[in-house]
Amino acid sequence: MTETSLQTLHETPLQDRHVALGARLIDFAGWQMPVQYAGILEEHRAVRERAGLFDLSHMGELFVEGPEAGSALAYAVVTNPPSLAEGRAQYSMIVAPNGGILDDLIVYHLAADRFLVVANASNAQVVSDLLAERLSGFKAVLDDRSLATALVAIQGPRSVEILRPLTDVDLDALRYYAIAEGSVAGIPALVARTGYTGEDGFEVFVDTGRAVALWDALMAGGEGHGLAPIGLGARDTLRLEAGMPLYGNELDPTTNPFEAGLGRVVKLDKPDDFVGRAALEKVAREGVDRKLVGIVLRGRGIARHGYPIHAGEPVSGVVTSGTQSPTLGQAIAMGYVATPDAEPGTMIDVEIRGQRVPAEVVALPFYRRAR
Repeated sequence: MTETSLQTLHETPLQDRHVALGARLIDFAGWQMPVQYAGILEEHRAVRERAGLFDLSHMGELFVEGPEAGSALAYAVVTNPPSLAEGRAQYSMIVAPNGGILDDLIVYHLAADRFLVVANASNAQVVSDLLAERLSGFKAVLDDRSLATALVAIQGPRSVEILRPLTDVDLDALRYYAIAEGSVAGIPALVARTGYTGEDGFEVFVDTGRAVALWDALMAGGEGHGLAPIGLGARDTLRLEAGMPLYGNELDPTTNPFEAGLGRVVKLDKPDDFVGRAALEKVAREGVDRKLVGIVLRGRGIARHGYPIHAGEPVSGVVTSGTQSPTLGQAIAMGYVATPDAEPGTMIDVEIRGQRVPAEVVALPFYRRAR
């Protein structure tokens, strides 16, 4: 990386904290982000067994407000945000007219005429521009507060006991995929029970200028509970074990929600039209030629992004993500295969450096936390 490109990278408000903790920093979607601190394996286990703290301030926070905010979003995305009760959230997607996925999102219903859309860092500007375009004609306005908002996530089985003494939000009443306004360590915050790890946990939104105080308070509060800072490396292995897609790997503009196993997210019974509706109705009616599946290798090796998948002689598909699962102790992957090869229990081969390695199609997720 050149000195010039380093200068153009965005830094989160927690940059100095990451440097002080000895993080290895990388360029991720135009942001300088910690990929690891103590090490990916150690950080992964910290989240599964105790708790981890993530800086997600590179994500996009897009507020949509106005008397027709719900209707505007129902036109813009594949879900039906007006059906959400206030204080609840839904996983959603924004698609092109041909049904291709442009980003996956979380939509929060904050108040009667106010929603928050959280977009991936790599697509935040694209989603902001699309929403501005699609809100045209509705009595709704877009307030892109991505650079003014910091996002910190605390995830893992001890996250509740760490956060509880620091917040006035009733965590017992805060259900999964719910959000509440309150404070954390005296800092005004939105607290959501959402995450990307497969564990219980929370995502806390604050003004950028309060991010350091929030991080410090959570780190201090977690000191006796084994709380550890977590980088993007472990975030990826955690989400993969949980069978959660990553935009740019499992999801992209050439993929529709039904291929990705996310057809349930598309609300074709919405009363009004939405962008991509006709294309997605056609897919729902006719079916898909390929499907996203879970894969466990039955031979030696690790499947990586881009490796071919064979079912007999022909190439059936391609690996989208793969790793050695720290929790399960075996090589796991996700990938697209031809629909006839997508049934769990189907034996396939993953081509690793020119050698075919036996593997098995399995149901997702690979890991599900004990309730």
